[in-house]
Amino acid sequence: MRYNQNHDNACENKHEHHHEHSCGCGHTHSDYTENDCDCDDDCCDCGCEEEDKEHLHQPSKYDVALSKYATHLKDDEIAAQTARIIEKYKKENDTKEVRKLLLNCLDLTSLKCTDNEPGIMKMTEKVNDFVDKYPELDNVAAICVYPNMAEIVNDTLEADHVKIACVAGGFPSSQTFSEIKVAETAMAIHAGADEIDIVLPVGKFLNGDYEGMCDEIEELKDVCGDKTLKVILETGVLTTASNIKKASILAMYSGADFIKTSTGKESPAATPEAAYVMCKAIKEYFLETNKRIGFKAAGGIKSVEDALSYYTIVKEVLGKEWLNNGLFRIGASRLADQLLSEIEGKDLKFFS
Repeated sequence: MRYNQNHDNACENKHEHHHEHSCGCGHTHSDYTENDCDCDDDCCDCGCEEEDKEHLHQPSKYDVALSKYATHLKDDEIAAQTARIIEKYKKENDTKEVRKLLLNCLDLTSLKCTDNEPGIMKMTEKVNDFVDKYPELDNVAAICVYPNMAEIVNDTLEADHVKIACVAGGFPSSQTFSEIKVAETAMAIHAGADEIDIVLPVGKFLNGDYEGMCDEIEELKDVCGDKTLKVILETGVLTTASNIKKASILAMYSGADFIKTSTGKESPAATPEAAYVMCKAIKEYFLETNKRIGFKAAGGIKSVEDALSYYTIVKEVLGKEWLNNGLFRIGASRLADQLLSEIEGKDLKFFS
């Protein structure tokens, strides 16, 4: 039994307890001798054991935070609810104006082992050229690269209202020393990043180490300061709707400005069901705290049809307030030319 520091005040017998198992009762008393322990008669009724047990079972602040939300979800019900929303509302969103918005919510991304400075510079120059080529359209939301490429984007980017986003914090696995995560994040920001995308420490979450997981996110948000922090949940390996809901709440509780589905490096990546759970979590968190947290769908989004499904979920669950690139993003570079082609009504390879 764990020692209760307030025991001396709580126990009417005024024994000095050291909890070292020196007699049959499990306590050591300052006035104890081998023949005169009366602990069975008096001490065990003093309430110290119950007080100790109560202390041991105190919920953590993370459990308290989670208790405010419905986190016990049934996967089949989530799938059915998601399907109903898409079936009922997606068709009305199949318009040119929605495609324009989706293009403006796109994070144009290159996260390949073959990336190099000339290639990243070329991608950035395409974003610059878009301003003159399509003046009637809003540009992409951000250019997303590895941290070592942030400086070349920063030096090349001329287009207004386009952010520089960097993956950091041990992307894509989040498996490295915390000090390295902090240093990488700080260096990315120093090199010009406006936004940082990190991966939630999934291993810690699945092991129930909410404190370790949340401490890392909080520390990286401190490094980011007023820069945007996106936390990638890697929903495919969380496997259940309940886990996705809990991870969403804890990420927001720890300082995430956005929560994001996946890296695209694990399978499955983004799914409409995961997006639905995350958006429900964002809505409930907003109602509880009055803080608007952004949502980003990324990983495995291959078509405009896919993007329309995510748009529909965001619109129906979160509302029109979230239908802007300050609160809604899509990470799928292959969509840039698809969206532009459908907006312009002809096959285009502008961003390729």
